[in-house]
Amino acid sequence: MSLLTFLDYASVIVFAITGALVASRAQLDLVGFAFIACLTAVGGGTVRDLLLDRNPIFWIAEPAYLGAAAAAALITFFTAHLLESRLRTIIWLDSFALAVAVAAGAGVAISLGQGPVITVLMGIVTGCMGGLMRDVVVGDVPVVLKQGELYVTAALAGASTTVLVQTYLPDVPFALIFGAAVTWILRAGSIFFGWHLPVYKSAPPKK
Repeated sequence: MSLLTFLDYASVIVFAITGALVASRAQLDLVGFAFIACLTAVGGGTVRDLLLDRNPIFWIAEPAYLGAAAAAALITFFTAHLLESRLRTIIWLDSFALAVAVAAGAGVAISLGQGPVITVLMGIVTGCMGGLMRDVVVGDVPVVLKQGELYVTAALAGASTTVLVQTYLPDVPFALIFGAAVTWILRAGSIFFGWHLPVYKSAPPKK
Protein backbone atom coordinates (compact mmCIF):
# COMPACT_ATOMS: atom_id res chain seq x y z
CA MET A 1 0.00 0.00 0.00
CA SER A 2 1.38 3.41 -1.02
CA LEU A 3 1.52 6.30 1.43
CA LEU A 4 -1.20 8.18 -0.49
CA THR A 5 -3.52 5.18 -0.38
CA PHE A 6 -2.87 4.77 3.35
CA LEU A 7 -3.61 8.46 4.00
CA ASP A 8 -6.83 8.27 1.97
CA TYR A 9 -8.00 5.19 3.87
CA ALA A 10 -7.07 6.71 7.22
CA SER A 11 -8.92 9.95 6.53
CA VAL A 12 -11.95 8.07 5.15
CA ILE A 13 -12.25 5.87 8.24
CA VAL A 14 -11.73 8.61 10.82
CA PHE A 15 -14.01 11.08 9.03
CA ALA A 16 -16.62 8.31 8.72
CA ILE A 17 -16.54 7.80 12.49
CA THR A 18 -17.06 11.52 13.08
CA GLY A 19 -19.98 11.48 10.65
CA ALA A 20 -21.53 8.50 12.40
CA LEU A 21 -21.10 10.16 15.80
CA VAL A 22 -22.83 13.27 14.48
CA ALA A 23 -25.63 10.99 13.23
CA SER A 24 -25.88 9.49 16.72
CA ARG A 25 -26.33 12.95 18.23
CA ALA A 26 -29.08 13.58 15.68
CA GLN A 27 -30.63 10.18 16.59
CA LEU A 28 -30.72 8.91 13.00
CA ASP A 29 -31.35 5.32 11.96
CA LEU A 30 -28.74 2.94 10.56
CA VAL A 31 -29.22 4.17 6.99
CA GLY A 32 -28.78 7.73 8.20
CA PHE A 33 -25.58 6.69 9.97
CA ALA A 34 -24.21 5.14 6.77
CA PHE A 35 -25.20 8.14 4.64
CA ILE A 36 -23.67 10.79 6.90
CA ALA A 37 -20.56 8.67 7.49
CA CYS A 38 -19.95 8.09 3.77
CA LEU A 39 -20.69 11.72 2.88
CA THR A 40 -18.19 12.93 5.47
CA ALA A 41 -15.63 10.30 4.54
CA VAL A 42 -15.45 10.86 0.78
CA GLY A 43 -16.82 14.39 0.38
CA GLY A 44 -13.51 16.23 0.45
CA GLY A 45 -11.69 13.71 -1.74
CA THR A 46 -14.53 13.76 -4.27
CA VAL A 47 -14.42 17.55 -4.64
CA ARG A 48 -10.63 17.35 -4.93
CA ASP A 49 -10.75 14.74 -7.69
CA LEU A 50 -13.45 16.62 -9.60
CA LEU A 51 -11.45 19.85 -9.49
CA LEU A 52 -8.28 18.04 -10.58
CA ASP A 53 -10.18 16.15 -13.32
CA ARG A 54 -8.89 12.93 -11.80
CA ASN A 55 -10.70 10.08 -13.50
CA PRO A 56 -12.06 7.92 -12.03
CA ILE A 57 -12.77 9.50 -8.65
CA PHE A 58 -10.88 7.64 -5.95
CA TRP A 59 -13.81 5.79 -4.39
CA ILE A 60 -15.22 4.82 -7.79
CA ALA A 61 -11.84 3.38 -8.75
CA GLU A 62 -11.69 1.56 -5.41
CA PRO A 63 -15.17 1.01 -3.85
CA ALA A 64 -13.48 -0.46 -0.78
CA TYR A 65 -13.30 3.12 0.53
CA LEU A 66 -17.09 3.16 0.77
CA GLY A 67 -17.01 -0.26 2.39
CA ALA A 68 -14.60 1.01 5.03
CA ALA A 69 -16.78 4.05 5.71
CA ALA A 70 -19.93 1.93 5.97
CA ALA A 71 -18.21 -0.51 8.32
CA ALA A 72 -17.11 2.38 10.53
CA ALA A 73 -20.71 3.63 10.58
CA LEU A 74 -22.02 0.20 11.55
CA ILE A 75 -19.56 -0.21 14.41
CA THR A 76 -20.25 3.30 15.65
CA PHE A 77 -24.02 2.66 15.54
CA PHE A 78 -23.63 -0.06 18.17
CA THR A 79 -20.89 1.56 20.27
CA ALA A 80 -21.56 5.33 20.29
CA HIS A 81 -23.54 5.08 23.53
CA LEU A 82 -20.40 3.92 25.34
CA LEU A 83 -18.71 7.30 24.92
CA GLU A 84 -18.92 9.71 27.81
CA SER A 85 -18.84 12.76 25.54
CA ARG A 86 -19.59 12.20 21.87
CA LEU A 87 -19.13 15.87 21.03
CA ARG A 88 -15.62 15.96 22.50
CA THR A 89 -14.75 12.73 20.68
CA ILE A 90 -16.03 14.17 17.41
CA ILE A 91 -13.91 17.29 17.82
CA TRP A 92 -10.68 15.39 18.52
CA LEU A 93 -11.23 12.70 15.88
CA ASP A 94 -12.04 15.41 13.38
CA SER A 95 -8.70 17.07 14.15
CA PHE A 96 -6.85 13.85 13.28
CA ALA A 97 -8.92 13.35 10.13
CA LEU A 98 -8.26 16.94 9.06
CA ALA A 99 -4.49 16.50 9.39
CA VAL A 100 -4.45 13.24 7.44
CA ALA A 101 -6.81 14.49 4.73
CA VAL A 102 -4.83 17.69 4.17
CA ALA A 103 -1.70 15.60 3.60
CA ALA A 104 -3.59 13.23 1.30
CA GLY A 105 -5.01 16.07 -0.78
CA ALA A 106 -1.67 17.80 -1.12
CA GLY A 107 -0.02 14.47 -1.98
CA VAL A 108 -2.49 13.74 -4.78
CA ALA A 109 -1.91 17.20 -6.26
CA ILE A 110 1.86 16.71 -6.11
CA SER A 111 1.56 13.28 -7.76
CA LEU A 112 -0.37 14.90 -10.63
CA GLY A 113 2.32 17.54 -11.13
CA GLN A 114 0.30 20.50 -9.85
CA GLY A 115 1.99 23.72 -8.80
CA PRO A 116 2.30 25.05 -5.25
CA VAL A 117 -0.92 27.12 -5.21
CA ILE A 118 -3.13 24.30 -6.47
CA THR A 119 -1.43 21.82 -4.16
CA VAL A 120 -2.21 24.00 -1.15
CA LEU A 121 -5.81 24.51 -2.26
CA MET A 122 -6.33 20.77 -2.80
CA GLY A 123 -5.01 20.08 0.67
CA ILE A 124 -7.51 22.55 2.13
CA VAL A 125 -10.41 21.22 0.04
CA THR A 126 -9.71 17.59 0.92
CA GLY A 127 -9.42 18.37 4.60
CA CYS A 128 -12.39 20.72 5.00
CA MET A 129 -15.16 19.82 2.55
CA GLY A 130 -16.25 16.50 4.08
CA GLY A 131 -16.79 18.00 7.52
CA LEU A 132 -18.51 21.02 5.98
CA MET A 133 -20.97 18.77 4.12
CA ARG A 134 -21.59 16.73 7.28
CA ASP A 135 -22.42 19.76 9.39
CA VAL A 136 -24.64 21.38 6.75
CA VAL A 137 -26.68 18.21 6.17
CA VAL A 138 -27.43 17.70 9.90
CA GLY A 139 -28.14 21.40 10.44
CA ASP A 140 -25.12 22.28 12.58
CA VAL A 141 -23.02 25.42 12.21
CA PRO A 142 -20.01 24.18 10.17
CA VAL A 143 -16.92 23.99 12.34
CA VAL A 144 -14.97 25.75 9.57
CA LEU A 145 -17.13 28.84 10.17
CA LYS A 146 -17.21 28.86 13.96
CA GLN A 147 -15.85 32.01 15.53
CA GLY A 148 -12.14 31.90 16.27
CA GLU A 149 -11.60 28.24 15.29
CA LEU A 150 -8.24 27.35 13.74
CA TYR A 151 -9.57 24.93 11.13
CA VAL A 152 -9.12 26.24 7.59
CA THR A 153 -6.09 28.12 8.89
CA ALA A 154 -4.60 24.88 10.20
CA ALA A 155 -5.28 23.21 6.84
CA LEU A 156 -3.67 26.14 5.01
CA ALA A 157 -0.59 26.00 7.23
CA GLY A 158 -0.25 22.23 6.89
CA ALA A 159 -0.65 22.19 3.12
CA SER A 160 1.76 25.12 2.75
CA THR A 161 4.28 23.31 4.95
CA THR A 162 4.00 20.25 2.73
CA VAL A 163 4.76 22.34 -0.36
CA LEU A 164 7.63 24.16 1.33
CA VAL A 165 9.29 21.01 2.65
CA GLN A 166 8.81 19.18 -0.64
CA THR A 167 10.40 22.09 -2.51
CA TYR A 168 13.63 21.98 -0.52
CA LEU A 169 13.63 18.31 0.48
CA PRO A 170 12.10 16.40 -2.44
CA ASP A 171 11.10 13.48 -0.25
CA VAL A 172 7.32 13.43 -0.69
CA PRO A 173 6.52 11.05 2.21
CA PHE A 174 8.52 13.21 4.62
CA ALA A 175 6.80 16.36 3.36
CA LEU A 176 3.34 14.83 3.79
CA ILE A 177 4.07 13.66 7.32
CA PHE A 178 5.48 17.06 8.27
CA GLY A 179 2.46 18.83 6.78
CA ALA A 180 0.05 16.57 8.65
CA ALA A 181 1.90 17.23 11.90
CA VAL A 182 1.70 21.01 11.47
CA THR A 183 -2.03 20.80 10.67
CA TRP A 184 -2.77 18.71 13.74
CA ILE A 185 -0.62 20.77 16.13
CA LEU A 186 -2.44 23.97 15.15
CA ARG A 187 -5.88 22.37 15.29
CA ALA A 188 -5.13 20.67 18.61
CA GLY A 189 -3.83 23.94 20.01
CA SER A 190 -7.07 25.63 19.00
CA ILE A 191 -9.08 22.95 20.80
CA PHE A 192 -6.95 22.56 23.91
CA PHE A 193 -5.42 26.00 24.43
CA GLY A 194 -7.98 28.16 22.65
CA TRP A 195 -5.61 29.42 19.94
CA HIS A 196 -7.55 31.53 17.45
CA LEU A 197 -7.26 34.31 14.93
CA PRO A 198 -8.44 37.84 15.75
CA VAL A 199 -12.21 38.12 15.38
CA TYR A 200 -13.77 41.17 13.72
CA LYS A 201 -15.74 43.36 16.09
CA SER A 202 -17.64 46.28 14.66
CA ALA A 203 -17.36 49.66 16.33
CA PRO A 204 -20.57 51.07 17.85
CA PRO A 205 -22.37 53.48 15.53
CA LYS A 206 -21.55 57.12 15.97
CA LYS A 207 -24.35 59.30 17.25
